[in-house]
Amino acid sequence: MCDLAEQPFIASHSDAWAVHENYRNLTDDQIREIAEEVGLMVAHKKDSMEICFIPDDDYAGFIDKECGDLVPPPGNFVSTDGTILGRHKGITHYTIGQRKGLGIAFGYPVFVTEIRPETNEVVLGTNEDVFTTELRANHINFMSIPDIEGEMEFKAKIRYSDRGSMCRVVRTGPDEIRCTFDTPVRAVTPGQAVVLYDGEYVAGGGIIL
Repeated sequence: MCDLAEQPFIASHSDAWAVHENYRNLTDDQIREIAEEVGLMVAHKKDSMEICFIPDDDYAGFIDKECGDLVPPPGNFVSTDGTILGRHKGITHYTIGQRKGLGIAFGYPVFVTEIRPETNEVVLGTNEDVFTTELRANHINFMSIPDIEGEMEFKAKIRYSDRGSMCRVVRTGPDEIRCTFDTPVRAVTPGQAVVLYDGEYVAGGGIIL
């Protein structure tokens, strides 16, 4: 169930957009009726911006339950220079930009600035460390333009509730682009989508590296 504000963000990924197009003219109540008919547990779940198939919004708990031995174990909190600061519960419990619920105190605010699956580390830093002026993305999907030619300017959104920030985009490989922002953006998160807007139109999008 998505509102009109979410549609362009979904459109950047054609498979999801194809599913959305099949149901775009149905009301929320009609969608809920279909969900109930096929036995989906979310049929009567309240509207939410969270993941619909996790009723209690406990993502880490869901992963723990469903993935068993594949769940990453506890590891180290580290500073940006690699100094060990303490222990974390497992990288699935954290997101970029997170401040609350870290289970570690320094007497001043600290934030998750990076998650390193290869070393099972969660990097902590200041709020300023959460901002960046650049991101790379792959799995590129173009919508209103055929390709990136030279350097092009777009408004980029890194989450569907984002107002967007102007950036310059260049190709850096057969399936990779680099976005350089005019002003720093907060909590760029690998694995999430970046969507490029050319005015009111979705130029394309990709998955943040």
